[in-house]
Amino acid sequence: MSKIQYKPGNMLYPLPAVMVSCRDQEGKDNILTIAWTGTICSDPPMVYISVRPERYSYHILKETGEFVINLTTKELTYATDYCGVRSGRQTDKWADMHLTRQPSKVVQAPAIAESPVNIECRVTEVIPLGSHDMFLAEVVSVSVDDRYIDENNKFQLQKANPMVYSHGEYYDLKELLGTFGYSVKKKK
Repeated sequence: MSKIQYKPGNMLYPLPAVMVSCRDQEGKDNILTIAWTGTICSDPPMVYISVRPERYSYHILKETGEFVINLTTKELTYATDYCGVRSGRQTDKWADMHLTRQPSKVVQAPAIAESPVNIECRVTEVIPLGSHDMFLAEVVSVSVDDRYIDENNKFQLQKANPMVYSHGEYYDLKELLGTFGYSVKKKK
């Protein structure tokens, strides 16, 4: 097997493509799609999103310091793409995509009811990095659609048909390949 040298860039794929909802100080809501997101700490629970300063929601995030990460599914792929390529300056993405505002438990920004998981966040720090600024945030509340909780109170995200983003394309997830620790689990 041989490898070719490729231009330096972000080749860490696939990524979650999430819809981030936010509300400005006048009460106007917006949704933006983010692929640069992830977990940064488990105790306290913290996440990040990276946003270009020219994005419409950037100033909302800076002013309010709150947002909701809404996980996406195969059924939300079209809305996810639309919310990433249309600006809230020109359109109401909630109405355009027939998405339902769900009141959050802690933050002012609404959650997307159609999402299986809504992660409410408060910004703790904004780090300018170049093309994007990273918003570090503490998770202050999580809401999970009870349709995806099994009899053992375990969350079953795979039943919601999650989707991911990879180098400009969206994919669903089809097959379980293993579980944490299976490589070292003793054989019966």
